[in-house]
Formats: sequence, C-alpha cells, structure tokens
Amino acid sequence: MTAELVRGQNHPLDRTRVEIRVAAGGPVVAGVTLGDAQGRLSGVEAVAHPGAPRRTGIEVPRQAAAEHRIAVDLDALSAAVHRVSVLLALPTGIGGLTAFGAAAAPSVTVTGLDGTGIARYTITGLGAESAVVAVELYRRQDAWKVRAVGQGYADGLPAMLRDQGLPQAAELAAEIEEAVGRGQARAVPAPAPMAAGRSERPGAAPAAAPAQDRPSPAPATGADGPAPSGAGAGDGAGSAAGPGTGAGAKAAAGAKAGDLPPAPADGGPIDYRHPRRRSTPAPAAPDPSAPRPAAGTPPPAAGPTAPDGSPLPVAGDAAGWSMDERLYNQVWGMFEDLARSVAAYRSAADFAESRLEQELDRALADPRSRLGTAGEAARATARDKHATLVAQARAALDRDLAQLMAESEVVEPALPPAFARWDNPVWQGYHVPQERPMALRLGDLHLPEVLDLRIPMLVRLPLERGLWIDSGPDSYVHGGPGPERDIGRRELPGALTDGPPDESELRRLAMESAVAIAARLLAIHPAGDFAVQVIDPGGAAAPALAPLVESGALPAFPLPGAKGVAAVLEGLTRRVELVQMAVRHRAGDALPADLDTAEQLLIVHDFPHGFDDRALTQLRYLADEGPAVGVHLMLVADRAQSREYGPVLDPLWRSLLRITPVPDAHLADPWVGHAWTYEPPLAPKGSQVVRQVLGRLAAARRAS
Repeated sequence: MTAELVRGQNHPLDRTRVEIRVAAGGPVVAGVTLGDAQGRLSGVEAVAHPGAPRRTGIEVPRQAAAEHRIAVDLDALSAAVHRVSVLLALPTGIGGLTAFGAAAAPSVTVTGLDGTGIARYTITGLGAESAVVAVELYRRQDAWKVRAVGQGYADGLPAMLRDQGLPQAAELAAEIEEAVGRGQARAVPAPAPMAAGRSERPGAAPAAAPAQDRPSPAPATGADGPAPSGAGAGDGAGSAAGPGTGAGAKAAAGAKAGDLPPAPADGGPIDYRHPRRRSTPAPAAPDPSAPRPAAGTPPPAAGPTAPDGSPLPVAGDAAGWSMDERLYNQVWGMFEDLARSVAAYRSAADFAESRLEQELDRALADPRSRLGTAGEAARATARDKHATLVAQARAALDRDLAQLMAESEVVEPALPPAFARWDNPVWQGYHVPQERPMALRLGDLHLPEVLDLRIPMLVRLPLERGLWIDSGPDSYVHGGPGPERDIGRRELPGALTDGPPDESELRRLAMESAVAIAARLLAIHPAGDFAVQVIDPGGAAAPALAPLVESGALPAFPLPGAKGVAAVLEGLTRRVELVQMAVRHRAGDALPADLDTAEQLLIVHDFPHGFDDRALTQLRYLADEGPAVGVHLMLVADRAQSREYGPVLDPLWRSLLRITPVPDAHLADPWVGHAWTYEPPLAPKGSQVVRQVLGRLAAARRAS
C-alpha cells in the first residue's frame, strides 16, 4: 500500500532503486540535489537539472512538463551523499504559471521500478512560491528513508539553491532556465479542467477542430491512466478514460487561447501535432560554407512527408523513457484525438440542426410568407445552409480521421505483444519476456463515425481493480445503433452473424474472453511470474479452459462444487494475509517456502453459483485487498443471478471494470461523454495462436 505522507513525516524505503513521479497542475522543472549530512551541496556538479540531467545514480527529465519521472539508484551514490532532494520550479518565459498557489497542488510519489507505490506526498499550502523542495531521500545508519518536505521559495530557483549552500546559485539557476528555454517546444501543458456544465464541455462550439501524452489515468488513467477504468460499473456503465487532457477542448466555446493550434481559416493543412507529444528535434544550424539555395526554394522537410508535404506518422512518436512507454502514450494520444475530433463534429452538426430549426420557425412565423414562393425559398435557403455547415464539419472530421487512420496503420504493426491484437505478426515470433510489461490490451474501442478505426484499450499493470466479463443477456442490448452493432458483431471472431447471441452463446464467448485475457497476461510476464487459478463450481467452463490446462498454465481443471470454491478462496486469502504482513513488517524472507509469490489471476465462472456467505466474504476481501499484493480478480457472471443477495454485493460490482463478450457501446470517456463501442480481445476464429503462445511459455517454464 502507498503511504500518504504529510509535511515532515518520513517513511522507510525497502529498496534502493526507485522512481520518483511528479504530477503538477502545469509545466514544472524537476531537478535533484545531492547534499551531505547537513544538506549542503559540494558544487554545481551536485545538481541534476535539465541542462545536466545525468549524475551518478540520478537521471532527471530534460524539459518542463506537467508530469515527470526521476530515476534514482541510491546504491550508486557516493558515500558522501546523505540527502537526495527533489526540487520543483516553475519555468519562466513559456506562458505558464508564476506561482504554485495558482494551480492544483503538485504531488510526488516514490515508487519501485515496477510502479509499486511506496510513499506519496501532496504539497499543499503553497501560495506565491515558484520553487519548492518537494521530498528528500536521506540516509540514516546505512538505511534510506523518504521525508515529505514541502519547503517553498517565493524568490524561485536562486533562493532555493542558495539555501542549500551553493555559492553559484544565481548562475546555475540561469543555466537551468536557458536549458528549459531550449526545450520550450517540448513543454507539456497541464490537463484541462473538466467542465461542469454541458455548455462548457469540450465540443460545445459549432466549429470542428483538427485532431491533436498524457499526464496520468489516466489511463487512464486514469489515471494511471491510462488506464481505462469503469465508472459506475455496477450500473452497466464504464469509462474509457485514460491519462490525458479533456478531449475536445479545442472545440469548446471560449477555449483558452494557445491550448491547441487553431484550425487554418483558408482550409490549408492542419497541424496534427499532439500538444503533449514529443516534437520533432530542432534542425541543425545551417553550414555557412554551404551554397545558398535559390530564391523561392522551399526549406527541406524535417522528416518523412506525404506527397502533399504533410508529415507522415511515426510509431513511437511520443514522450517516454522506453519504446513501450512511447507507444502507450501515442495510443492514448490517438484516443484523445479521435474523441476531440468527433466531439467537434457532433457539436457542429447539432449547431447546424438547431440553426435549421430556428430559421424554419422564423420562415413559418409570418402567415403571409408561410405559403407561396417566398416561403419555399426561405425553407430551401435554410436547408442549404444546414447542408453546407454539416458538409464543412464532416470535411474537417474526414481530414482528422485520415491522419488518425494513417497513424494507426503505422502504430498497430509496431506494438509489442502486451499491446498487440492476437492477429498481429508479433505473436508469430513470440519469445518469453524477461521483464514485466507496463500495460495490457483489454480490447479495442471505436466510435460510429468511423468503424474502421480501432483504438487499443490499454490498462496499466499491475491491475488496480478487477474485471467483470458480463455474461448476462442484458450485456448485448446496451450496444449502439443497430447497423454499427451488426458490423462489429460480424467482425468479431467466434461471434454469431445471424442475430444476437443467445444466453448459452454469451456465456461461451464470455469464458473465451476470460481465457484470452488470462493467456495474454501469462504470455507477457516472465515465466513463473504470473499464475492463473479458476473457480468453476458447475464445471461448465472446461472447453474454454482446455488451452490453459493442456499447456500446463492451469495444473488441472478446477474442482467442482462448494469444496472447489472453498479450497481456492482459502489458499488465496492466506496468501494475501501473509504477503500483507510481510510487506508491513519488511519480512519478505519469512514467507513460507510453499507460498507461491507469483502474481495470481483468479477467474470465477458463473458467480455466485456455489458460493455461501463465507465464500462471498472472502471474495470481497480478495477484490479489495488482493490487487495491492498481486492477487487479481476476474468475474465471468450475470449480475441478475445475484439479485437475491440484494445490495450486499453492490460494492463488489462497483469495484470491477465491466467489459462484454460482444461489441457493446457501454464505455464512456469522462471528457465529452462519448459512448465508445468495446470489442473483446478474442483470437481470430480457427486460429491456434493462443495455444502456440502458451506452448512456448510452457517450454520456457520447464527449461527454467
């Protein structure tokens, strides 16, 4: 569990390689100082900052951003270093904040390299300060701790560095500002606040906007993204929200100037650069000795371009420390772009419709002009204006969609196994990974305006909440309009094509979806780092579980009946309790030798069949406490079958992210409220890719 610190509080560190994650309400500069036992600095070489981002054991970002990740290896530090202080400062000259009190309180989280939270501190009480010492890692008797500091400085960086005993404080502060200025084009803006009313929501204005990584969910999340997390899952609703700004902000009436590049008034090319994606590197200075180009010669393109001169999309063209993180951020950028563009189009179409109604009302208001040629002309003029407005909005949307389609065609083949569909060729060359993944693909998302553009639905790992695959017949009727739903169903592998699936078919597809997700989780983790357990009281899931059993990923088919339910729940409850105690007392070496410390996924089929009151209590305990210690829950269930329990199980349903075994428009983003159609991650019909991947994983497990 992540410890929430208050000012002055400390917390022990159980590892020496950590990551410090910063989230602020606007672009900030992050740095680190390496002080002695009194916190004094030996010189400018004891400061890691955007102009000198790497020091021994420390690496900080090179630019101002609303989010940062700082890498710290305490074992690599000199013995003279006793304090590692994390500094945050507001940059000057980029049109951002001038005081921390003018935005949301920044927060700092110390995590393990796998993203596991250790301690978090939200720096409250700031006002006119423009620089702050957020937290410090300090050494005490060969052990390291983290302390929440929150010391602010109204005079900015020079005062903060001077307070740490650095004589060259002013010179170094100027050097840092210069380095930040050089990276100004890469500065990441803060997330836009969510509007409370419909009139303030993105997409409320009648103008269509061009398509344009996330801070976390963001996501999605989102936080972390994201990751997409279902809001109100218990009511059959979810959220496709992820990390990022409010989609459609460009289309909002009265949007802040500078939020996004304006659409060209002359219909020229649109600037498709995402406001928080990594910019193309600045061109090198011209060679004075080179011959000058002839007058009128256009400048050379900075990168690959299309025949019309527009930049071609590039896979991994987003901020991030690794290619996986860059691709993850790029996917979320595409999600936001699509949401923003469709919001603008829908807003423009709604405006055109309301204007048509108003003009028709005016034309019919005067009885003298209601009939005859004058009335017909007025109505024809109103309809022509409506058609023109809708055509202009659709043309702008089509330009955005063409760019997004081109980006998708480049990004999709470049995705790693954790992010890729089962029909991606990357699975044909699958090798068991040596490192844990950062995210998981749970399926695809799309909107009715463009059925061919699928956005991967990615969630960050480890999973912070369980999953619920709705196998009830009501899971299908939530779908969008008939034509869209029919197209999605025909394209879905294994689904029926001659009408809505019946109840038995839905249950089969739900369990196949669960096995597909479980197989992916097993395949993207190092051998032995992830395990699957199944509860199937009625024994009906055996056909779907066959690939897991045949590969050895599941030792045997689950024991049916109440005894099988009790045996699995008792074992996992014991594991959660023991690991919690070991973490709390830092006694990992004291865990029993027979305890499997690999992450666990518990699949419960046909819930609540076979569950008594004790089993229900244990399941709720696992759903609440399990994710923090590596036990994750996946229910394959029809909620209607649990109505006899009344409201007792409502908290359980609400804690799970609801997904469906068939295409269904039940996920909503929190920015503009789009109903995104979700498609489950099933393998192509007749494909053996899941069995092949599990076979290779089993071979690697036997060899290890």
